[in-house]
Amino acid sequence: MKDWGYKFSMFNSEHRRELIESVDETRLTNTLIEMISIKSENPFKGDPRPGFREKEMGEYYLEHMHQLGMDVSQREVVPGRPNVFGKLKGNGKGNVLMLSGHLDTVPTEGYESAYDVKVADGKVYGRGACDMKAGLAAYLEAVRIVRDAGIKLQGDLILCGVVDEEYLMIGSKEIGANGPQADQGIIGEPSELTICPANKGQLSTFIRTYGRAVHSSIPEQGVNAIKHMARVIDAFEDYNEELARRDPHPLCGHARFSPGVIRGGELVTAVPDYCELEVDRRTLPGETNVQVFDEYRRRLNLIAQRDPTFRYEITNPSWDIPPNDISIDEPVVQSLLRNHQILTGITSTPVAFPGGTDAPNMGFPNVVCGPGSIAQAHTTNEYVEVDQIVLAARMYLAVILDLLEVRR
Repeated sequence: MKDWGYKFSMFNSEHRRELIESVDETRLTNTLIEMISIKSENPFKGDPRPGFREKEMGEYYLEHMHQLGMDVSQREVVPGRPNVFGKLKGNGKGNVLMLSGHLDTVPTEGYESAYDVKVADGKVYGRGACDMKAGLAAYLEAVRIVRDAGIKLQGDLILCGVVDEEYLMIGSKEIGANGPQADQGIIGEPSELTICPANKGQLSTFIRTYGRAVHSSIPEQGVNAIKHMARVIDAFEDYNEELARRDPHPLCGHARFSPGVIRGGELVTAVPDYCELEVDRRTLPGETNVQVFDEYRRRLNLIAQRDPTFRYEITNPSWDIPPNDISIDEPVVQSLLRNHQILTGITSTPVAFPGGTDAPNMGFPNVVCGPGSIAQAHTTNEYVEVDQIVLAARMYLAVILDLLEVRR
């Protein structure tokens, strides 16, 4: 862990208090409404299409960072899908803090009002409201206050808009490989502003079984791959119980396993010679893909030992998101914990974020903390509470003051 060489600013400083209370709810809400109105859906396996892609959202974010006096840049990860960056330069005597978040949203099938953005009952509704354009809007508000107040920074403050978080995370992986790098970071995923220095990873793969196709009128002369897959499913029946007997991670708890998608056979009049099962394994910090696949093979090899017709294959991962695990003693974690408690009066305790995030791909310690609830993400009634966006902007501003402000 790097020595940041600072002591937290005193919250009862009148100047600091005025800055934090100057977060503008109306401006924040209007910015979020504009962002939601930009359709930035992840194309997943398809090609990005104009009017429904991250590029337009990235251009919006670049323009607003430029208006705030930041040095802006962008870099295409793949054609038409750029990561975007803004830098507020410090005096070169401090460390670097990055506030990052993804530009993409999930699609909107079945969500007719996805882009009919509305504000009602203290909430902003629309696709991307909590996941995670509210966090991106809060970053801009924090930077605006820093600029308008003429605050001098020691280290650089970087804002980063990332593509493809909702699918293969190629955006954050590209940043991990090519920069920019920082010493500490926050990712504003919807955590209801709980502070999440850890999360499980996701390792998904296909288990395939093979048989011998014959006409269904003579099944005894073939080998049924679907029947073999039934034995695979049965072989993993107690796997979660085994995982639950292992020592838990202090924040993430126990690993989990779940069969999710199954496909097999082509004709009902033929014995199927092929079946595949896509399985999902939520991994803990410290677990490796090799270790998990070895556990799969031990179970599957027991079937093969009993039945010479049983043939199987484990494919390369279909999803491979590593877990995140940073120390709760990292300055960015301690600053968030402290300021959340000061601003809300609620004692804050670090927890694990329930889903996978860009955090472990970035190449430096990142903590997840953002407005909105993960329970609203990806739903057909997505929203974020306005009070949470305001609190998020105040917390991010407080962290900037703690970690980067030049001490007088």
